[in-house]
Amino acid sequence: MKQINKILIIRFRQIGDSILATSLCSTLKATFPEAEIHFLLNANIAPLYQGHPHIDKIITYDKNDNKPFISYLRKTWQTVHQNKYDVIIDMRSTIRTLFFSLFSLRTPFRIGYKKKYTHFLLSHSIDIKEKRRTLDMVQQDLLLAQPLSALKEIQYTNKFSLFLTEEEKMNFRNYMEHEGVDFNKPVVLIGVTTKLAHKMWNKEYMKDVLNRILTIHENLQLIFNYAPGHEENEAKEMYEELGRHKNIKINIQASSLRELAALCSNCSFYFGNEGGTRHMVQALQIPSFAIYSPSASKKTWLPANSVTASGICVDDVLSKEEQKNKSKEECYNAITPDKVFQQLNDMLKRL
Repeated sequence: MKQINKILIIRFRQIGDSILATSLCSTLKATFPEAEIHFLLNANIAPLYQGHPHIDKIITYDKNDNKPFISYLRKTWQTVHQNKYDVIIDMRSTIRTLFFSLFSLRTPFRIGYKKKYTHFLLSHSIDIKEKRRTLDMVQQDLLLAQPLSALKEIQYTNKFSLFLTEEEKMNFRNYMEHEGVDFNKPVVLIGVTTKLAHKMWNKEYMKDVLNRILTIHENLQLIFNYAPGHEENEAKEMYEELGRHKNIKINIQASSLRELAALCSNCSFYFGNEGGTRHMVQALQIPSFAIYSPSASKKTWLPANSVTASGICVDDVLSKEEQKNKSKEECYNAITPDKVFQQLNDMLKRL
């Protein structure tokens, strides 16, 4: 068997995508424990992966590395020639990311997804087209390990994970206590809003469900999660419309992604709109229930593993035939507060 010394995993894009990709990092570290796993990311999300036991090196690209294009080419050339990878796994498989393979043609395993333009530069192309309908995103990611089974049986894991120090968790816990959180009672993180407007569930529906939670579960403490800007404004509007309820904590702020992870780790449950934070709580072993917009398939974006994670999407309430005659907004509104609370309440009772 050829010795695998260094593996590069390219995972540009957003928080949720990169969190799910840690299952591939863990799979490869379990299979090739002596190999160095290098994880290549956008610089703004890279701090999340500090201290991850299955990632040996984090390589980042910021806006100065990406533009002008000559800067991108220069850094890409330097990255592959300084490290001399045995395996390059291109999880994006775009024209832009293919330069990693182009500049490293001696790398025996250059793995990515099959596309019209990847054939000449990848040594192994994974055809995902038909499988997208049946596999969740973690399962799709793990397909990229298959070519390496020619060397060794792959030790697959569908667990995606993040790691924080106990000090980070405790520091944020102390801050939460200072802001009035009582850890003798369950703490529920609420994804009340979204970065993209079309992914946000009907505001009046969300208010209805939150009112039910506050009325029926008087011991639950709700922390509204939001980013600065329009998300913060929408969250504070919801807080006002809910009468500034004493069980809602509106001012608990995470100033970095690692602080957001620390906030998640100190909560008992997540409820709200689907997004990166929901992936984060599952990676930190926190149970969740999410509402999926018509543009985000639950089958794809709710990977199943040992963590209790559930949700609802348009396909759960409307047939494909019924959806054909409705706009996306009408389809989304078919997910009613009654349908959400029926499932959510059973999970909240267990808290």
